[in-house]
Amino acid sequence: MDNWTVRRVTPEDAGRMRALRLEMLADSPLAFLETLAQAAARPHEGYRQRIKESSYGISTAQFIADPGGPLIGHAGGTVVPDEPRCTVIFAVYLTPEARGGKVLGQLVEAVADWSAAAGRDELLLEVVCGNERAVRAYEKLGFVDTGVRLPHPTVPVMTELQMRRRV
Repeated sequence: MDNWTVRRVTPEDAGRMRALRLEMLADSPLAFLETLAQAAARPHEGYRQRIKESSYGISTAQFIADPGGPLIGHAGGTVVPDEPRCTVIFAVYLTPEARGGKVLGQLVEAVADWSAAAGRDELLLEVVCGNERAVRAYEKLGFVDTGVRLPHPTVPVMTELQMRRRV
């Protein structure tokens, strides 16, 4: 796979974003805050509204890797309420065939560019402890383990590690 565009979502992407969201929840259920059943039950209008709200502005954005058919990757960014110069990267997902290449870096850089344009110069993300492949991938992109450990938001017996980098 070598031909895709990384860009911010538009309302027209809602159907393909819903398909990617369902795939990501089926593939990596512990990595996200909602379940596949919750996402599947959300009306299409709910997806469209969420995508519309992420398609403009400086508080929340979603970026996709778009090869022209089904989407192959996603990364979102949002403001950290108590850290006005920091953006949290959320809902990072690559389809299996897109893993291990350049897609992740391009998605993270799209979030970083958007964050910088909004006046935020730091990126923050959390990874489930034990997901060494993800940790290594983020380290290659300049993220550093902060040493902060937090309970997983939906599975309290699990822990997440926090990573940060400058934009």
